[in-house]
Amino acid sequence: QVQLVESGGGLVQPGGSLRLSCVASGDIAEPYAVGWYLEAPGKQQDFVAQITNSGATNYAAAVKGRITISRDSAKNAVYLQMNSLKPEDAGVYYCRLLQKGYTYWGQGTQVIVSS
Repeated sequence: QVQLVESGGGLVQPGGSLRLSCVASGDIAEPYAVGWYLEAPGKQQDFVAQITNSGATNYAAAVKGRITISRDSAKNAVYLQMNSLKPEDAGVYYCRLLQKGYTYWGQGTQVIVSS
């Protein structure tokens, strides 16, 4: 069993920055992939970024150049550094872990982008 806990959300002005964290505990095994997904108000959940245990990354086109995903394997943590935030970046960000054919989700952390 794996548990994921996100943190780092909050209120930020347009153009500001936030760093989200996703910390995993439990039976973590390679290979794995950790992704971040955004559920904006009234919209379906959208892919934001993903990183694998080997460090390979991929991003949604809308966030390239503004958002960086990284990991700290020693801490079982994955981070999402978000810069130049826009109102359309607001919503609940969820962390998802894929491993051994199983999918695990965190509880989400809310980001509000407003002046």
